[in-house]
Amino acid sequence: MSWTPCPDPIPGDRASTEAIEMLIVPRAVDLGEMEVRRALPSLKRQMVGPFIFFDQMGPAQFGADQGIEVRPHPHINLATVTYLLEGEILHRDSLGTEQTIAPGAVNWMRAGRGIVHSERTSTDRRRTGQHLFGLQTWMALPVDQEEGEPDFIHHGADALPVVEADGMRTRLIAGSAFGVQSPLITASETLYAELQLDAGARVQIEPTHEERALYTIRGEIEVAGTAFKPAQLVILRPGDAITVIAKTDALFMLFGGEPMGGPRYIWWNFVSSRPERIEQAKEEWAKGRFDTVPGDEEEFIPLPENKGRPKRAEGGVHYP
Repeated sequence: MSWTPCPDPIPGDRASTEAIEMLIVPRAVDLGEMEVRRALPSLKRQMVGPFIFFDQMGPAQFGADQGIEVRPHPHINLATVTYLLEGEILHRDSLGTEQTIAPGAVNWMRAGRGIVHSERTSTDRRRTGQHLFGLQTWMALPVDQEEGEPDFIHHGADALPVVEADGMRTRLIAGSAFGVQSPLITASETLYAELQLDAGARVQIEPTHEERALYTIRGEIEVAGTAFKPAQLVILRPGDAITVIAKTDALFMLFGGEPMGGPRYIWWNFVSSRPERIEQAKEEWAKGRFDTVPGDEEEFIPLPENKGRPKRAEGGVHYP
């Protein structure tokens, strides 16, 4: 992954000086069946609000008898949100959940003290093939909730509020914005929304959360006179309302929230405020002490070797 600074601010131009904190260009990794772009964590920015991990999956085209096969693997002390733009994924977890994840729905999996899940292409989808495109994010949990009971919450696309006005359409995944409230109850103050703008339309991003970012998906947008193309993470400065203008028809994500109030350590699929807790989770997974996934017990992803110890970077996390 790489980091590119924004253009130098224009002296006397308050919007230019304050609108953008940094630009992150995610590194693309070819996983064989599809390409993944990881925006967080990066070398220069580890978290935005509670968001500690932000991956773009695809877009990828799967033919008949093709699909993704993410075998059962563990998580602790975090919550995942899988949000699809196209295609479907079959989610199973150690709570006994079996849920088809479809575009526009929100799927919140709180790992807490520990959960195991798999993500695969269903048999039906394998018969026909599919176009798959989506986002996988992880959110750190407040310290007093890290070891809570695991849970999985699904809200269908029709349950999430949609706001349409003046060439803008937004679906609110989490938090409050644009006069509406998502039904998803998160562990901390969180903002997460999908926004579509017609060419020439604009939207104002209010400073209701200390940390905010935009992730561009399609088209081109402009912030404070600077244009941004797809697959770029734009970190916004706190404190002021910021206007986003669509240079073309555009799709992007808005996300953020309040800072976690302490460092987080990350190693493989484990996140925690305590590095010793990650070491414990590594040992438990290696010795088979996590619960299994009903209906998906035969396979699992082994503990990686040679990934080093969990580390932190100043103000956030480091991903080995």
